[in-house]
Amino acid sequence: MRVDLFDFHLPEERIALRPAEPREAARLLHVQPAAEPELSDFHIADLASLLRPGDAVVVNDTRVIPARLTGIRVRGEAVARIEATLHKREGDSQWLAFVRPAKKLKVGERIRFGATSDSMACDLAHLDALVIEKGEDGEVLLGFDYAGAVLDDAIIRVGEMPLPPYIASKRAQDSQDIKDYQTLFANEAGAVAAPTAGLHFTPALVASLEAAGIALHRVTLHVGAGTFLPVKVDDTANHRMHAEFGIVSADVAQSLNAVRAKGGRIVSVGTTSLRILESATTPDGVVQEFSGDTSIFITPGYTFRAIDVLLTNFHLPKSTLFMLVSAFSGLETMQRAYAHAIATGYRFYSYGDACLLERG
Repeated sequence: MRVDLFDFHLPEERIALRPAEPREAARLLHVQPAAEPELSDFHIADLASLLRPGDAVVVNDTRVIPARLTGIRVRGEAVARIEATLHKREGDSQWLAFVRPAKKLKVGERIRFGATSDSMACDLAHLDALVIEKGEDGEVLLGFDYAGAVLDDAIIRVGEMPLPPYIASKRAQDSQDIKDYQTLFANEAGAVAAPTAGLHFTPALVASLEAAGIALHRVTLHVGAGTFLPVKVDDTANHRMHAEFGIVSADVAQSLNAVRAKGGRIVSVGTTSLRILESATTPDGVVQEFSGDTSIFITPGYTFRAIDVLLTNFHLPKSTLFMLVSAFSGLETMQRAYAHAIATGYRFYSYGDACLLERG
């Protein structure tokens, strides 16, 4: 499909720079596909009333790590400042990263993260990495001097929280973001971007779901920085998705299959939960245990296997995520829904409001 079919104009003032307080006060647009889509305005606090007893809500329990690293590369007397955003772990000591400027690096060179040109001493404030491979679009495979939990601790010590570029370009990161950019369910460290639909959840909201007879289940998808990359091709068939690591446990798979057997619906909190569940589900709709990489790319024409309802934030124009929601509820339905959201003051992107989508 042509990528420009997924374009729309979003006024700058619609981009949320802070989350709603309290979280469940965020607005919620209920979208029911039809010849004339039914669009109803609610708040996140109303979620339980919009679902059914016996439904299963699935959240992503990944935890965002401080994956933005800054350091230097020294070549003789030439010193270059290097910025890297880790996006996928490749082993105990290796990470794939998007690096700027990648042209300043050669395979075999070393980067000292946490260092400046005035400070090259090796101490606990620094983290060294070797450039092992260079790929396309600034992607680099880095081999660190540390491994396992020691490397994890070093990244926490040296790195910064990777706020989305549409927020980071408009204000400085602060200590509040360390709290705001993690979900209530964050447990499994490894994401470099938050599963933002989960940011709306509070203990009170979870309690309201439980009281309504709606179960909550956890899966893991370590969201990569590729989620922020623009689609640079003219046709979706030519776009390459970056792989992300995910897990669906045997217990969760069994529980979700039981929900389906009893007539309940699977409600995905966010596109990340949706992608890992769709990757773990057979063509005939059976959710299976899963542990591994997925690079699933969902565009209109895709046949959904697992998900019946999707809670998600509002996404960027021409993004893979807007393509996904258009596949789920229909492109024309989502164009009308987004036009309504823009006209009525909904807040967009990671810290913004949400929509509850019924499958088209």
